[in-house]
Amino acid sequence: MNLIWSGMMLVSIVTAVCTGRVSETVNAVFEGASTSVSTLISFAGAMCFWTGIMKIAESSGVSAYICRFISPAVKRLFPGCGIAAREHISMNITANMLGMGNAATPMGMLAAEELDRENMTPDVPSYEMCMLVVINTTSFQLIPTTIIALRAAAGSADPVSIIVPIWIASAAALAVGIASVRLMYGMKRGQRWNTSLRQS
Repeated sequence: MNLIWSGMMLVSIVTAVCTGRVSETVNAVFEGASTSVSTLISFAGAMCFWTGIMKIAESSGVSAYICRFISPAVKRLFPGCGIAAREHISMNITANMLGMGNAATPMGMLAAEELDRENMTPDVPSYEMCMLVVINTTSFQLIPTTIIALRAAAGSADPVSIIVPIWIASAAALAVGIASVRLMYGMKRGQRWNTSLRQS
């Protein structure tokens, strides 16, 4: 990634010199830096607000209720994991659903550690580990706080208008991701079964 950014900067500078637009390029750099700082300040304020809302939800027991509500689904999606890993996974999914990314990351890491400890083939990720990665990548968010904060910082007239489209898109992505993991591991089990039959 560093090479890509370095290459883009080098090409931009060379192009500016060749086209005689060095002053415009310098002005654009300073304007971009100023805009970045102002956007960051607005974004930080919005994130503080939504983080406070999520903390209220956590303290009032809403997140714990959601965790209990999704527990049966977690058991079906992660049939081979232990109780400790399942609890961490439930908390991780709940935090992601509520837009609490800072809380979701440590829970996801703890869940991954538990799943790695339970994995019988350390060099190969288990079905549960792959499912955890996919669910975190395509996580369904009830309140997409980051996108809302970015839209508010950019001056959107209605920052929360994208909630329903995000629900639809993230639900579709989550369904495709789960189906893909199940399909791939189903095919792998089928290949192992055929191999064992040929060997016998």
